Amino acid sequence: MSLTVQTEQRGDVVVVSVAGELDMATAPQLQDQISDLLEKGRTRLVFDLADVSFCDSTGLSVFVRAKNSTDDAGGVVRLAAPQRGVLRILEVSGLVEVLHTYPTVDEAVTAEEPALD
Repeated sequence: MSLTVQTEQRGDVVVVSVAGELDMATAPQLQDQISDLLEKGRTRLVFDLADVSFCDSTGLSVFVRAKNSTDDAGGVVRLAAPQRGVLRILEVSGLVEVLHTYPTVDEAVTAEEPALD
């Protein structure tokens, strides 16, 4: 299965809608899109995962790299609406808290910034 990636600007947040299977074969496509956004100064990213049917460790690493890059630039990465299987992978890997996962795109877009410790 292929991967499709679409972006939508919502205020100062870019919603990156991902659909298909996110694995070793398709992760570079998403990574390229993220790199393009970061080069354009877009550092507040919400990934809409409602249509991602599968995500392996390669896909997870794309989100971790995106988070690290946006953190360095003072931005944020949030995940939204993952299907049950993808959510389970995020939970088992311990990334569900690190990557700030929300049940809907709207909640992810409007969420307050986490308090700094």
